[in-house]
Amino acid sequence: MKRVVRELGEGCGTRFEYECYDLGHLYNLAYLLDEQLVEPPLFLQTVFGILGGMGTDVELLSYVRATADRLFGRENYEWSSLGAGRHQMRIATVAALLGGNVRVGLEDSLYLRKGVLATSSAEQVKKIRGILEELSFEIATPDEVRTRLRLKGAGQVAI
Repeated sequence: MKRVVRELGEGCGTRFEYECYDLGHLYNLAYLLDEQLVEPPLFLQTVFGILGGMGTDVELLSYVRATADRLFGRENYEWSSLGAGRHQMRIATVAALLGGNVRVGLEDSLYLRKGVLATSSAEQVKKIRGILEELSFEIATPDEVRTRLRLKGAGQVAI
């Protein structure tokens, strides 16, 4: 772990996304933070609806958020959630209501709504954007997201 963090993180300027499929993953991440193997702000992605991981009960989102606040301090992480499959839009909407960011796309669900296959991830993004705008949320621009997550941007990547 130390080698990965040092070589890919510090050595290459990589910002890690910490995907947490289970509540225990938050505690593992807190350990890495305590050991100073990682540093804030963390980019925390909580995943709901994957077999063997957290279920899709909306109460879990509140509990996960409260646990992350207690372990890391709200100012020390950016939080995003995703719901797999048919739970995608509901989990994303509740996460936004709890002050988090959202993630949608074909990687997590093939559907736009019940019985309707999405034609692209962009179609799913448009749908969640519409839901969030109807709830009076402001949508971040790509540049605002890069700044918040401390990303380099495509022009700074040596591939």
